[in-house]
Amino acid sequence: MNDEPTNDDEGVAQPARKPGNRGPGAQRRSNSRRLAMQALYQLQLNPQPWQDIHLQFTKDEEFAAADADYFRELLKESAEAQAELEVVLAGVSQIPPHQLDPVERAILLLSMYELRTKVDVPYRVVINEGIELAKRYGATDGHKFVNGVLDRAARTLRPHEQGARR
Repeated sequence: MNDEPTNDDEGVAQPARKPGNRGPGAQRRSNSRRLAMQALYQLQLNPQPWQDIHLQFTKDEEFAAADADYFRELLKESAEAQAELEVVLAGVSQIPPHQLDPVERAILLLSMYELRTKVDVPYRVVINEGIELAKRYGATDGHKFVNGVLDRAARTLRPHEQGARR
């Protein structure tokens, strides 16, 4: 990319984005992931229907900065497919899912869902988002564990992308 301004769909000049700068859509998805991780964490500590947690989170003022549809999808699908996701997780983790720290477990469930079903999201994005969540909310050095597990999961769930990176 260059530093020249570009025009949006209506012909209005917009500043050029530099490589590595994330657009507003990417930030909204990151916020959705963070809220979904917190919701999955809460579901572990206080099991209840995912819809109740969803309603609670939609009332939070931070929700306005998230992609509402993506948050709902992440929460619903991760919660409903938890048993299936944990089977995949058990195959790539040295620690059984039920023994994981609840924060790392929530991050890994969310990331496993994205790796398994959101092929439009590059595996590197999923891994990086998981690492960042673990750095911010997880145990000391939990991000290293999350990185290793997600890297192994990506090799299993996205072998076509893994082959392209060599």
